[in-house]
Order: sequence, then structure tokens, then C-alpha cells
Amino acid sequence: MKVVNFISKYFVCFVLYAIIGWCYEVFLEVFIYHWGFSNRGVLFGPYCPVYGFGALAFLLFLSHLKKKKIKVGKINITPFLVFLGVILIATTIELIASYLLEAFTGSWPWDYTRFGLDFEGRIALNPSLRFGIGGMIFLYILQPFFQFLLKKLGDSKTRTLALVLGLILGIDILYTFFLKNII
Repeated sequence: MKVVNFISKYFVCFVLYAIIGWCYEVFLEVFIYHWGFSNRGVLFGPYCPVYGFGALAFLLFLSHLKKKKIKVGKINITPFLVFLGVILIATTIELIASYLLEAFTGSWPWDYTRFGLDFEGRIALNPSLRFGIGGMIFLYILQPFFQFLLKKLGDSKTRTLALVLGLILGIDILYTFFLKNII
């Protein structure tokens, strides 16, 4: 049951961060770039799974580093190392996601050619730095808060929530990739 609880908690976090990522993308389009609203996710629902995968990768690879106190002289450089780790992980995931999306859908939903220091419009320094900042907010503020909420919710309700979210996401994946063109 311990493994099921662990998976449930992290799946709920995955969905939460996928939704937060979608909100971030829509906010940029509507309020920063003034392009108007469009569904920024590859699925029908309001979530960008790449943000969920990024959040899980940050937890998996950086949680232990975040807890350490690595110093140069008297200066704690751990947050800086975590920031660099977030940038590296987020940029790698975004690059991989662009190739996977191109393979499955024929394109990817972002184009960074307008930014300097980009690679094929798939990744660029500017968004990578923003993901670094967002990852720090995630690791140091949001995730501890979500962990607190999940603990308050309890294991049984968290498992139920994960099951419901899994069903919704599964139906969305089926619809988007298999049924959308049929219906």
C-alpha cells in the first residue's frame, strides 16, 4: 500500500503541475504576448504534461541536493546548484518533448526562433532561465505547500483523487490521439 500511496501522491502532483504549466502558458499568450487565447496543451484538457514531467524530474533528481548545504567559503551555493539543475533538466525535457511531439503530431507547439541562443526553435536560453526561476518557486514554495495539503487530505482521499484524475487524463489521451479524428 505504501507504493500505491507514493505513486498516488506524485501522480496528483504531476497533474497539478501540468495544470499550472497550462495556466502559465495561457497567461503568457494572453497577457504578456497579447496573442489571444489558445489551448497551449497537446491534449484537450487544461494541462501541459511536459510541466508535470518536469516537476517530477525536479523532485526525483534535485530533492536530495536541495536538502544539502554545499558551501564555497561561507557562502551556501546549494540554491545556485539547484537552479542550474532545474535549467538543465527543464531544457532537456523540453528538447525531448519537442522531438516526441513532432514524431507523434507532426510539430511541437512552441517556437523559440525569436529568442537569441536557440536550438532549432526547440529550446532557447530565455525560456530555460524562466523555467529555472519557475523550478525554484516549485521546489522551494509550491511543492512543500502541496505536500502539506496532500498530507492533510490523507492517503485514502489522495488515492481516490489520483484515480479520478487518471481516468480523466486517460480519457483525454484516448480522445486526443485516437478518437478525435473519428468523432
